Amino acid sequence: MEITHHNPDTLISNPAFSQAVSVEGAGRLVFVGGQNGVRADGRLAGEDLGSQTEQALENVLEALKAAGASQKDVVRLGIYIVEGQDPGMGFAASQKVWGMHPTAITVLTVSGLGPPGAVVEIEAIAAVET
Repeated sequence: MEITHHNPDTLISNPAFSQAVSVEGAGRLVFVGGQNGVRADGRLAGEDLGSQTEQALENVLEALKAAGASQKDVVRLGIYIVEGQDPGMGFAASQKVWGMHPTAITVLTVSGLGPPGAVVEIEAIAAVET
């Protein structure tokens, strides 16, 4: 299986994400449902976007690990941020946990999320070689 990151010269380039990702060959897809910045005890990791982003990504990594995958297998991230938050804080926090594993990414601003006080939710799609 081969995962290829596509960043055409006709689109803006950023080392933190890919404009498109293609997967060829035999593999298995892993879908990680939206993860909030909630610890295993059900409490938010903090009130700010930075601490919740770190926890949400740690949760994504745990879910990937349980499915036999890691961030290097992720081909798409969907990130939902509650309006009024500074996306820059989320990006800085993500680098601590996620590192430089560019993937196709969509960031959306929403009016609210399920858990009270949650300000970020992150979902992932990974392709794992079989």
